[in-house]
Amino acid sequence: MQNIPKNMFEPAAANAGDAEKISKKSLSLWKDAMLRFRSNKLAMVGLIIIVLIILMAIFAPMFSRYDYSTTNLLNADNSKDHWFGTDDLGRDIFVRTWVGARISIFIGVAAAVLDLLIGVIWGSISGFRGGRTDEIMMRIADILWAVPSLLMVILLMVVLPKGLFTIIIAMTITGWINMARIVRGQVLQLKNQEYVLASQTLGAKTSRLLFKHIVPNAMGSILVTMTLTVPTAIFTEAFLSYLGLGVPAPLASWGTMASDGLPALTYYPWRLFFPAGFICITMFGFNVVGDGLRDALDPKLRK
Repeated sequence: MQNIPKNMFEPAAANAGDAEKISKKSLSLWKDAMLRFRSNKLAMVGLIIIVLIILMAIFAPMFSRYDYSTTNLLNADNSKDHWFGTDDLGRDIFVRTWVGARISIFIGVAAAVLDLLIGVIWGSISGFRGGRTDEIMMRIADILWAVPSLLMVILLMVVLPKGLFTIIIAMTITGWINMARIVRGQVLQLKNQEYVLASQTLGAKTSRLLFKHIVPNAMGSILVTMTLTVPTAIFTEAFLSYLGLGVPAPLASWGTMASDGLPALTYYPWRLFFPAGFICITMFGFNVVGDGLRDALDPKLRK
């Protein structure tokens, strides 16, 4: 090394301004989560499935010449007029499938939204207040959690009149508890952060501390839980409708269609396969989207 002449080396030009340059554009949490969610191929497939099912549920019955409740004494197999065939009363299964999608998805989303509202309010107050308030509120939740949710739903469905809102209320009675527990855990972690203590020192009210500082920072876990609640509610509605506790006739949901199609399974299997298949596809879509959101919003995976 000592024999190498110094003139073979040239010092690199140093520019003080280059040291202040940002090599990469900074991204917010939500932009970074969106980019990572879009890179998850399975989650994008699930999102496309959900969007297609919702679009078909909205527009397919509008452009069909058949009505979901119109009966016809002439049953028909799958044909150019009846793509999914007809049921035992001659009603078009294609139209009834997408009308059933409206009801099933509406029940699932409505139950998830109510679980979100009740669970966020209950869990945030319980976690933020702490002490005796937290103990009483969580013991109430534990008592409701100890009662089998399916038994409670069936009892309410028997006592109350059949209908959409009865199903939603019955599923919401215990459905919010899981959301409340998750929100409570997030609030317990966030309420002692510096920015919350600083806002509290400046005189911020409890409502502002919760819904301005704490709950928005826990939104990742809340959104994931809500997304995974929708397929559970859809399956619960289908199960109740299959047992005869669902929406009253002539309304159609995937559960009632599956119940009506079971007796004809030997000769007309598509009467059962179409509603059951769409239940599986929809639950798959919401589950993979929920998993994708969980991975995208996980701070441990941020680079």
